[in-house]
Amino acid sequence: MGILKKLKKSKGRRGVSPVIATVILVAIAITVAVAVAYWMGGIAGQHTKFEQIEIQNVVCKKVVSGADHYWNVTVYLKNTGTRSVTMLNAFINDREVDGYGATTFTIADDNWQTSMVQEQYLDSGESTIVLVYIDPDKPDTSLTSGTSVNINLHSAGGMDYPKLITLT
Repeated sequence: MGILKKLKKSKGRRGVSPVIATVILVAIAITVAVAVAYWMGGIAGQHTKFEQIEIQNVVCKKVVSGADHYWNVTVYLKNTGTRSVTMLNAFINDREVDGYGATTFTIADDNWQTSMVQEQYLDSGESTIVLVYIDPDKPDTSLTSGTSVNINLHSAGGMDYPKLITLT
C-alpha cells in the first residue's frame, strides 16, 4: 500500500520538460567544446613556435686610421619569430669571419655585450646590432671597394640569414 500512495503523489508532480533538458545538454556540450578548444590551442602553440631573424638594415663604412684601413659593417637585427634565437657565428662569402681578419661583436643598449663567437641570445621581439670589421690587408682576402660580399649569420637552430652588401 505504501507504493501505491507514492505513485499517486508523484502523478501530481511534473518533471523537467524535454525542451529545457535539451537546452541544458546543449549548453554543457558547448562549454566542454570551448574548454577542449582552448586546451588544444595551448598544446598546438607550444609546438608551432618558429625562428625568424629579420635583417632590417646594413651599413658599410670604410674606416681609414693612419696606415690602417678596414670596413666597418653594421648589421641591424630583429627577432620577428616566436622562438628565442641564439646566433652562433658570422660568415663572409661562406668563410668564417676570422678568414677575412674580421671580428664580430654585438651591441645592446650602446654597451659592448658579447662576441658572436660566444653566441648571442635574442628573445622574441628583441633587436640588436652586429658589427663586422673586415681587414682588406689580410692574406687571401682580395677585397676592394665596390666588391659585393655575402654576410651570413648562422643560428643554433640551423638557420642562415644572408645579406649581400657592397663594400664602399
